[in-house]
Amino acid sequence: MSGASSDSDTPFVKTRMASRFRGFLPVVIDMEMGGFDNRSDAVLEMAAVLLAFDEEGRLGMEERVAVNVQPFEGARILDEALKVNRIDPHDPLRHALPEREALDRLFPPIRAAVKREGCQRAVLVGHNAHFDLGFLNAMVERTAYKRNPFHPFTVFDTATLAALVHGQTVLAKACLHAGFEWDNRQAHGALYDAEMTARLFCSIVNRWDTQGPLAPVTAGE
Repeated sequence: MSGASSDSDTPFVKTRMASRFRGFLPVVIDMEMGGFDNRSDAVLEMAAVLLAFDEEGRLGMEERVAVNVQPFEGARILDEALKVNRIDPHDPLRHALPEREALDRLFPPIRAAVKREGCQRAVLVGHNAHFDLGFLNAMVERTAYKRNPFHPFTVFDTATLAALVHGQTVLAKACLHAGFEWDNRQAHGALYDAEMTARLFCSIVNRWDTQGPLAPVTAGE
């Protein structure tokens, strides 16, 4: 029909986010657990921080999502883990959700951001990121969740990036070296740690981007 157009006729324009990270959307995730084995130990808290570029091209924090999680049936919870994160898994005031409902709270805004930014998948950004991804993947498997927006194995690890840029691998020390205040009273809460990890990641990306893009190297040069 004359004058008509369809979505397929509209040229696809990559957003700054999609172009900067090769079609991946970095999403900062922190999880607080009842132990260290993703097959047997409970997830107790999850938080996500979505990122966006501002008009000046600087990456920063945007949307936050946080949820308390009920231990799955038969989950192990170690006392030494609770001493670190100071969580009472049985406190009714936590208003914790079963794992499936917790993922239903976390994933939809991430899927929406992936679509909005013209990306293919979300990539988990975390401090020692494979640890969190392992627990997230275990939750997805236990609940048979079908619409997980995250890449199953690719991560952006701020422990590695901080070692390169700041010579530090501990989150608190890396943040202090980057010039951020650190509150030990809030540390090991999923939302606080996710926000601080996001600040660290954004500062490293923005610092790198001010140096200008690297020119591609031709094989043999």
